[in-house]
Amino acid sequence: MSRVHQFVSLLLFSKFLALLFAAGDQGTCPPSFHCGYLGNLTFPFTTTERQDCGFLSIRNCDDHDPKKFKFIQLPPNGKLFQVIGIAQLLSSPTTHFSTLQFRDKHFYDLLQKKSCEAFRNNYTLPHISDFAAFTLVHTTTLFLCNHTLHVNPPTNINMSKYKCDDYDIYYKLFMEDDDKPSFTACKEVQLPIKDVPDASDPFSFLTGDVNSKVELTDNCSDCYYRQGGQCQLDSREIFCCGNVPKQGLRGNARLALGLGIGIPCMMLIGLLFFFLRYKRKHATSGGHMESKDSYSDSSSILDQASSGEYFGVPLFSYAQLKEVTNNFDHTQELGDGGFGTVYYGKLPDGREVAVKRLYEHNWRRVEQFMNEVKILTRLRHKNLVSLYGCTSRHSRELLLVYEYISNGTVACHLHGGLAKPGLLPWPTRMKIAIETASALAYLHASDIIHRDVKTNNILLDNNFGVKVADFGLSRDFPNDATHVSTAPQGSPGYLDPEYYSRYQLTSKSDVYSFGVVLIELISSKPAVDLNRSRDEINLSNLAVRKIQECAIGELVDPCLGFDSDSGVKGMIISVAGLALQCLQGETELRPSMDEVLHELQRIKSGKDEIDVDNVGVSDAPAAVSPEWDEVGLLKNMKKPTSPDTVTDKWESKCTTPNASG
Repeated sequence: MSRVHQFVSLLLFSKFLALLFAAGDQGTCPPSFHCGYLGNLTFPFTTTERQDCGFLSIRNCDDHDPKKFKFIQLPPNGKLFQVIGIAQLLSSPTTHFSTLQFRDKHFYDLLQKKSCEAFRNNYTLPHISDFAAFTLVHTTTLFLCNHTLHVNPPTNINMSKYKCDDYDIYYKLFMEDDDKPSFTACKEVQLPIKDVPDASDPFSFLTGDVNSKVELTDNCSDCYYRQGGQCQLDSREIFCCGNVPKQGLRGNARLALGLGIGIPCMMLIGLLFFFLRYKRKHATSGGHMESKDSYSDSSSILDQASSGEYFGVPLFSYAQLKEVTNNFDHTQELGDGGFGTVYYGKLPDGREVAVKRLYEHNWRRVEQFMNEVKILTRLRHKNLVSLYGCTSRHSRELLLVYEYISNGTVACHLHGGLAKPGLLPWPTRMKIAIETASALAYLHASDIIHRDVKTNNILLDNNFGVKVADFGLSRDFPNDATHVSTAPQGSPGYLDPEYYSRYQLTSKSDVYSFGVVLIELISSKPAVDLNRSRDEINLSNLAVRKIQECAIGELVDPCLGFDSDSGVKGMIISVAGLALQCLQGETELRPSMDEVLHELQRIKSGKDEIDVDNVGVSDAPAAVSPEWDEVGLLKNMKKPTSPDTVTDKWESKCTTPNASG
């Protein structure tokens, strides 16, 4: 085992913990401390300057540069690891745990070089110590089998294989312990993987960015949080709770600490208040009257400064958003989905907002929360919903604040509570299709995959302009990558069939989902309907069958004038052909989102000629006459496959912005 990877087994080495707790009194330790981009941290973390206040020391917390990397030493006197993020959670008054993400630079570099040396080092799962248990969150098991052994993998488990010079590696992601095969002659190693692993080869799904869950033992948690003492080991290396304050001492220490911090803060706020009043009065007396709007802006800036920013967006407090939503009144619910409920609210400055309240506050929700904020702050497009702000990731609840889009979702207008015959004529549906395609093409050009394209995530303003929403499942798509991957996530009826066979995700997965959206716009039917026959539960299957039977007219919403307007009929047939290209089972047969956008624009313009090289849609029909044969849509086209599995339930109140998961 290399020196780098020994840290996990040594992490729980109790002697170094005893050294860290040998001195100090909890009463002199601050309840929390700020550590740059990691935010505010509490026990068991501490700074290298106050190692008596915790047993996991972070270096560079006191550096004034907030972007400077922070490091943790595991074990003491061992190698420093760069800390990427820490989330601390309280699941009950006596159960405290944290998730620590750090980078193993050596392992990371081996993966970047695609060196098989990376597979020789085992991350052994740690055991419970006297103070805490450390658990690697994302791992997988690999079997290293020497070439000379001529190992035959079990036939009842579909194992993948990767060849190195001296040995073969067998693996299968998402394998349960009960299904683990027996490779008696092979070496078994456990290594960290990405939270959205790529199953193409080990160098893609393994990662040097390690996630570990740190959970205090019952003894240590009771000692520190209930008794106010320190977790220690005595001379016999048996746990003891030391430095427990006498009755009343802990309260006095807290009072002194509160006064010591509170009084200077009150003085600072008072000085700031008088300074702003003086500045405003001075500006007024000088003949420069501030407008009401500019004063609101100043107040907003002051509020933002006091709350801080996160990835460049203002931070709201939980109390502020609780007031904005009238204590999360159920009458102000706009909708709910797999991960959260959305509430209507109005900010003090008059802006109407949609506040998404995530259901849970665990490491996975924190990750999705951070992911959505990080992505939305990078994007500026007229057809993407705007993020106004959020709570801190350390807040008691995770809340996201979006612009409020008042006209509901495309799903509600097509087959939900807002659906009315004739309300969405064909020109409006073409507008929706083009603007949605424009937003998705922009995302892909920005190296982002949405991963949950569906009509419930396409919002409409009062002019039926599109706002694509919900980026909780989105993922960065690096320029040098051919795909990223994940266990199946998203929504039934829209899922790329390759999710189930290859666990691979590309921008073409969004294209597949958009193909379903196009069929919905044509038919006004939901993507999944359990009341349809088994082979037509998924709308994509129904659409293919109708075209195969030369019965596309039976698929089209009768309100669109398919039989009475030859121009509309031609465009609908062309869009149906484009949709079926998007729904191809093999990703390489699907057009790119940019090509889809250009083809939609061509169809709307009514141009007769198609530049196949630029459009990328093979055998797509030109501007179609009423006599055009619908069977031509199926020329050289494989039947798309779409799983019937329904994995999620969606409930919408038809004014739902950003609620889905």
